[in-house]
Amino acid sequence: MALSRKGNIFYDNIIDTVHNKRNVRLPPEVNRILYVRNLPYKITAEEMYDIFGKYGAIRQIRVGNTTETKGTAFVVYEDIFDAKNACDHLSGFNVCNRYLVVLYYQANKAFKKSDDVKKKEDVDKMKAKYGLSTPEKK
Repeated sequence: MALSRKGNIFYDNIIDTVHNKRNVRLPPEVNRILYVRNLPYKITAEEMYDIFGKYGAIRQIRVGNTTETKGTAFVVYEDIFDAKNACDHLSGFNVCNRYLVVLYYQANKAFKKSDDVKKKEDVDKMKAKYGLSTPEKK
């Protein structure tokens, strides 16, 4: 006797879960890209895949390798719900006696500091070009 998909309780639960997942409204800061801080300096990409891969399909992992970016990584998931699940579960997770800080990547905040420095340099160049000076604040 063959079972049809329609009468299969397991299949019906999966379909309900998929439909409910699509109808959930996520906060605007949630996206597929996670920014991870406080990683051990010696962590490898394979170890990152082991930790973060438990929560869904991963498109890309980029581990920092310069002096400024060591201990950080970007993890890009295929699905936004997998990224949310990983962020919820791995923030505060202990790896080699270090507690991970997992945040959603926000491009506008990531480049704000560099934009401020560039703006200050541009103002200084304009002042030098036109021979202007402003009194220093006390």
